[in-house]
Amino acid sequence: MTQPLTPAPLRRPRDGRTRPQPARIAVIGGGANDEHSVSLASAAAVARAVRELELIPVPLTVTAEGSWCDDAGRPLPAHEVVQQLTACDVAFPVLHGVNGEDGTVAGFLQLCGVPDAGSPVRAGALGMDKQATKHLAAELGIGVAPGMLAPTRDAALAAGAVPQTARDLEPPFVVKPANGGSSNGVFVVPDRAGLADAIEGARDFGEPVLIEQYVRGREIDIAVFRDRTGELRVGATLEIGVVPGGVFDRAEKYDGSAEFTVPAPLDEPEEAALQQAATQLYDALGCRGVARFDFFHTAAGLVLNEVNTAPGMTEQSQVPRMYAARGLSYPGLIAELIAAALAAD
Repeated sequence: MTQPLTPAPLRRPRDGRTRPQPARIAVIGGGANDEHSVSLASAAAVARAVRELELIPVPLTVTAEGSWCDDAGRPLPAHEVVQQLTACDVAFPVLHGVNGEDGTVAGFLQLCGVPDAGSPVRAGALGMDKQATKHLAAELGIGVAPGMLAPTRDAALAAGAVPQTARDLEPPFVVKPANGGSSNGVFVVPDRAGLADAIEGARDFGEPVLIEQYVRGREIDIAVFRDRTGELRVGATLEIGVVPGGVFDRAEKYDGSAEFTVPAPLDEPEEAALQQAATQLYDALGCRGVARFDFFHTAAGLVLNEVNTAPGMTEQSQVPRMYAARGLSYPGLIAELIAAALAAD
């Protein structure tokens, strides 16, 4: 985990000269979703690290309306976006949420022929779909919370009705968009009486809506990436402190008030179980780049919470903290992800 990094990746210019030049890295942030500002912070941090590595960042932003612009805020038509991307050696997308993390940008980059430091289409799409991820995890023998999908708004039941199949679940419940992120639209519901309102509230953040039994346990996260040699590099475990209301919400994720313990206090068998579950999921989903796996550690064993194939990437985000605890600095982590993308090209 702590082996030294080789020098930052270099490329030779396309004009045939032999003097190596720094690689150009397209750093893509923003996004047309409710995680836009979070993604901008991640992209700014990645761009700083790219400069520190003496590489050349090419910042590109997807606006909240879905258009593209450059670092100066100048709107870019589609053909100019493609020109800028194809002039880069690697794209480093840090788009969180729908229209980005869900495989959308990965497919675009693949069609452009640009190596990508993130996960491919399939992994992004499956990882973003919490219900699909749960089915995959269950097939691997990894614990998941009992749950079900609520009807869509178009097929909504009469006002105040509770989906009949939710009768098979025991309260309290967690209600959340199946394709959401940053804890947006997540509600903890103590009893059945509040279920219909919570479903309606979650629908405002996206559909379909997932209803799960509330899981009581320690929330412990772990990250994985495959390096340039093909080795899986697992970060230190990170435990999230108990939060009011039982939900690690958006405010606590990004206002600096969250309490993290890195590494999480676990014995060797517990640590090994987390690493095994995370690496199994990483490979089964077909991830590339770095992915974060969030679990509940319960008396009955591990229960998967969710998978993030495009996790937060500011210097203070969870994933960089996990690798810092392994001796890998933030710029070093970015260098490894860039090098892995170049090696896979």
